[in-house]
Amino acid sequence: NPLTHAINSCIEIDITGQVCADSIGTKMFSGIGGQMDFMRGAALSPGGKAIMAMPSTTNKGTSKILSVLKSGAGVVTTRAHVQYIVTEYGVAKLYGKTLRERARLLIDLAHPDHRE
Repeated sequence: NPLTHAINSCIEIDITGQVCADSIGTKMFSGIGGQMDFMRGAALSPGGKAIMAMPSTTNKGTSKILSVLKSGAGVVTTRAHVQYIVTEYGVAKLYGKTLRERARLLIDLAHPDHRE
């Protein structure tokens, strides 16, 4: 199907674009569900977009954009499959970017208190 867009959420993402959507460290929070199916399907759709949307911080003010995922966190969507990341601070197109470019783009999407 052309122009398929998938919008998913996640718990945290590291600065290379690896997405954790099912656990907080080693503690399971939810099931994986069909996130990868929808992300891959949208990415393969002519004119489609795979979008990961999330707030930049938790309810306690902790950043959800991290240098590395929490110990034990599972990677649900690999950095190779992430196209777009959205927070309240903007949109970053990660697809085709180097690790250094991804890091800069994701840091720009973090809450200003967490841009180090």
